[in-house]
Amino acid sequence: MENPNNSPLKVELVGDSGRYQLLRDGRPYQIKGAGLHANEISVLAAHGGNSLRTWGTNSDGVSGKRLLDEAAKYGVTVALCLELGRERQGFDYDDEEAVARQLQYARKEVLKYRNHPALLLWIIGNELNHSYTNPRVFDAIDEISRMIHELDGNHPTTTALTGFSAELVATAEARASDLDFLSFQLYAALDSLPQKIKETGYSKPFMITEWGATGHWEVDKTAWGAPIEMNSSEKAQRFLQRYETVIAANPGQIIGSYVFLLGQKQERTPTWYGMLLEDGSRTEAMDVMQYIWDGEWPEKRAPTLNGMQLDSKSAEQNVVLEPGGQYAASVDAVGPGGGVLTYRWQLMRESTATQVGGDPEVAPEIISAGIEVLDEGNIVLDAPDETGAYRLFAYVYDGAGLAGHANIPFRVEPLQR
Repeated sequence: MENPNNSPLKVELVGDSGRYQLLRDGRPYQIKGAGLHANEISVLAAHGGNSLRTWGTNSDGVSGKRLLDEAAKYGVTVALCLELGRERQGFDYDDEEAVARQLQYARKEVLKYRNHPALLLWIIGNELNHSYTNPRVFDAIDEISRMIHELDGNHPTTTALTGFSAELVATAEARASDLDFLSFQLYAALDSLPQKIKETGYSKPFMITEWGATGHWEVDKTAWGAPIEMNSSEKAQRFLQRYETVIAANPGQIIGSYVFLLGQKQERTPTWYGMLLEDGSRTEAMDVMQYIWDGEWPEKRAPTLNGMQLDSKSAEQNVVLEPGGQYAASVDAVGPGGGVLTYRWQLMRESTATQVGGDPEVAPEIISAGIEVLDEGNIVLDAPDETGAYRLFAYVYDGAGLAGHANIPFRVEPLQR
């Protein structure tokens, strides 16, 4: 939307009785959103997206001002998150001095960015309810929301909560009543959200500020506890199904959504949540999001993965290899239009990370393994000599910036004879 005066555009929530919508500058505004890294704004816009969310006012070392300016250049709005202290990381919401300092920090950030034309709304903290015990966190959220409404009459306030339950909603609404609406972050649990809304009778507007691939805590695990990751095509199918059956099916109550993640991130694996690979290659989930946002599938589609095996077994079959043994591995992939694909294989140790809530993780060690390439999609792997848990990754590329991926966790241990 053009804004020749470079002034803030008023955003407001209107409606009632399950028919709500956002207005921006007096016009209906449909969020086509993603959480992303600061350098991916152009990718968002190129695929039909129009809004991004952050997890702080400084993203990947990029200042809020620079981020907002870059977003405005592409006609993209920003749901700007104020990063606040989390109880699970040691913040004490009974410490009145710490809470007061946090309020002053939030005030300074609001004064910095409140008049930027790309600003859409304020997210007051991300998943502050994750593993919390002290309900006074909601009192602090409410105080910040009141401060924002005093300083900025143009942008609504929300907080991003992990999960959805009647108890959570009741606590948030009772203690943070100044918020314009609540926001929820759900992965596989998004599938059951319509039923939960029906059971609780919740009729107010809300936003989904994170959704996407099934979480690593929600999937089946191997016998030794390694989470089993879907391949890139399976994830893309889940994206489309979740959007169409939940988000698009409830337009009068779900007033916006931000898919996670337009970028790449190490979280249990390097591929679990990102719709891009580390080199920027776009996976099939990006095709789906372009279809969702733009109504048209991209002319060039990412490779489709049909499955992966190691020692003639899938990940669900608890693959155990003998130290130093040789084992066949294969990935079944199809290029767009039958095009030629290239393959890259990588062996990593299994992650031992225990972080929650998206806290930073260190990527597991890459193992130099003997890999004999037989033909397209087929190799012979020399199992490591050292016992332990590993994960074999297969990456498939079309040569034009599109890719797919799959992996299988396995253990190396002497076989019982």
